[in-house]
Amino acid sequence: MRRRWLFLAPPAFLLFIAAGGLVVQLLWNWLLPEIAGWRAITFWQALGLLALCRILFGGRGGPGFGRSHFRRRMAERWEQMTPEERARFRHGMRGRFGSEPPVPEEKAE
Repeated sequence: MRRRWLFLAPPAFLLFIAAGGLVVQLLWNWLLPEIAGWRAITFWQALGLLALCRILFGGRGGPGFGRSHFRRRMAERWEQMTPEERARFRHGMRGRFGSEPPVPEEKAE
């Protein structure tokens, strides 16, 4: 049974990639020339666009990469902080990303 998968997996993978390229090409050529006035693309350009989007937006995939790895590391660091350090961290994040203006270090202490 395992040997069958060894022979079926590569063609199935190539078929999956080809189907994705065809879908991108058809959607692009159906929508963008009329909406935005852009040119139609070929199948190979659609595959390139699909690969580019995967690189830019897809990340590496798999466990341990991306946000889940960052969240796990941040949770470990958070557990090791004292309540004062946590309050100072929250205040700093609000100053950077929230509506409060950042407070200089001299005034915060």
